[in-house]
Order: sequence, then C-alpha cells, then structure tokens
Amino acid sequence: MSKPDKPLFVIDARLINTSGIGTVCQNTIPYILKQYSIILLGNEPELKSFDWSLECKIIPFEADIYSIGEQLKLVNKVPPCDYFLSPHYNVPLLPIKADKRIVIIHDVNHIALSNTLSLIKRIYAQFVIYSALQLSDKIITVSEFSKKEIQKYFPAFTRHIYTIPLGVDKNQFHLFSEMEQNRILIKYNLPDYYILYVGNVKPHKNLQVLIKAFALLKKEEKFKNYKLVIVGKKEGFITGDNNISNLIDALHIFPDIIFTGFVAQPDLPILYAQAKLFVFPSLYEGFGLPPLEAMACGCPVIAANAASLPEIYKDAALFFNPDDALELNNTMMKLLYNVELRQHMIEKGLQLAAEHNWDKTAETLLNIINL
Repeated sequence: MSKPDKPLFVIDARLINTSGIGTVCQNTIPYILKQYSIILLGNEPELKSFDWSLECKIIPFEADIYSIGEQLKLVNKVPPCDYFLSPHYNVPLLPIKADKRIVIIHDVNHIALSNTLSLIKRIYAQFVIYSALQLSDKIITVSEFSKKEIQKYFPAFTRHIYTIPLGVDKNQFHLFSEMEQNRILIKYNLPDYYILYVGNVKPHKNLQVLIKAFALLKKEEKFKNYKLVIVGKKEGFITGDNNISNLIDALHIFPDIIFTGFVAQPDLPILYAQAKLFVFPSLYEGFGLPPLEAMACGCPVIAANAASLPEIYKDAALFFNPDDALELNNTMMKLLYNVELRQHMIEKGLQLAAEHNWDKTAETLLNIINL
C-alpha cells in the first residue's frame, strides 16, 4: 500500500465505543484528520456510525484485547504508515510497519491495584505495560498523577512522558430545559429526587462506600424519597464487584436503588442535569471524566479524595475520604441542605468544565506528535 500525500496515521480503534478510551478516540480523531490521513482498525459498522469516519479508510479488525490472536493479527493488519497510535497499552508486541509508535496510557490500575488480580493477570499486566513503554516512541498519559504512577512502577523509563488534558463535549454536555429533563424522567421511570453515579461496578470504583453512605442518608426523614441511580450494568463485568448485591440486600435499600442498565448517549447528559448531586467515589482514576460531564450539565459533584481527582477537580468538587461512608453521608447532607453552597458548587463546576475542551486536548496531542 502506497502512502498518501499527507502523513499517514493508523489508529487501533477497536475500543471506540468504550468509556474513557473510546471517548478520547471519538473526540480527537476529527482533529487529527486536519493534519494526517487516517486508517482505522476496528469494527466497520461501529466506526461508520461517526460522520468523520467518511474521511478515513477502515480496515476491519476484531480481536479480544490482551489476546494472542490480537497480537498475531496486528502484524498483518497494520499497513506501512508514519504513525501508529495505540489508545490503550495493548500495543503490538511484534514488529509492525510503522515509522513511529505512540501509546496513550490512561492509568496503571492493573499494577497499582494488583491485589485485586490473580497472579497470572498481575504478571501479564506488568509485561504488557512494560512492553508498551519500551516499544513506543512517544508515551502519553492524561494527568500528572498517572505520569508519576508510571514512573513509580516503571523507574527504568526515565525519558519524558507527555501529559494531555481531557475535555468535555459542550454539544452534548450542557444545561437543559425543564421540559427536556421531565422527558428523561418519564423515559427511564426516574423519581424527581435522586443522587447519581455513572460507571461500572469494579471493586476500585468503590461503589460499596457510596451505597453505605446512601443508606445512612435514607435514615433522615427529609431524604426518604431520594433514590440512588446507578448508570451502568449491574452484571457482566469481567472483574465486577459481586458483593454489591449482597450489600444492598443487607442494608434493606433494594427498592431505593435504580440500575438503569444501558442509557442512550443523548440521554446521559440530561440524567446528569436532573440529578440533585453526582458522587464519584472511585479509589483510582487516571483522569475520571464523569465528574467533568456532570459539572458541564450543572450538577454539583462530590468526589473521593484519591488518585488524580483532586488534581483535576480542584475546588470545583467537594471531596471525602474514600474509606469513610459516614464522611460521604455528611458531605451529601451538607450539599443537599445548603442551597447557597449547592449553587456555588454548580457555578464552580460550570467554570471548570468550560476550561476543558477537546480542541485543547487534540492540539496538545498533535503538538506532541509533531515534536
């Protein structure tokens, strides 16, 4: 295959519809197109659902990440190119026909939280991330926290690790009218008063602390009609937290917790906007996009004082000790009782969200690539 006039970028886009990694791909590829020709590897129908894909060539490629099949197929799937981008650390381990390799490592939770994995998975995670660092010409991450974590666990790599800020799509995440919010309440059969969590139920997401705090909140008469809405699947995660259901049953709050299951992307911003507050109790995040999305929709945020979250959200969120359900409960009550504080946090959140845009992310990414 001959190279086009513009430098050629090949991107592994199999994770295009995942949270985090997929969101970054969806919002940066259109900007990369301004300077480069692009070939995408991935599921063709999924990729063609994005308008900007019309300007890209698509090479169908489906293989489980971290699999032997993935590695064997990548060798033949990647055509001669100027740059190959891995948006996750599952990089090609065998030689490919790329002049330069770029990897984005969002976090190293599989290393930092290795006690949650089997011995085989721990060894494999160490090997794959080490290989990604060794084989890549440019290493990019999404926060100073993640940069320090990479350097902490892989001190042999002293060369520079670049950091790019993530953004929020203002066309999707913004303020909504009361009519739009009421439509979503009806569609998902949601109450007028609810606390929102968006994410999965993996152990490091620390959902158990939120559920315990919510159970304490429900003891207050004023909050008897509140529900906890969890956007994300209750089951089906490879490393899902099997104790969640047992905890909900033990606390006798099953009727007050709503698992929405799949939520259509256009509806998610309105769920943020309608929520009385958004809680993000995660113990480990390279960046953590959901709080930023909530802020852009005018929803006040409470986040764990852990990992990258204080760095990213500064004074635009209220923080709590992620091991302390009582402190989280007190913080939630403080924000729900104090109307002035609530409005102040909404305004701070809107200001912070306005500072984070994908133009800046893409510009920083392209500047790094062009160094």
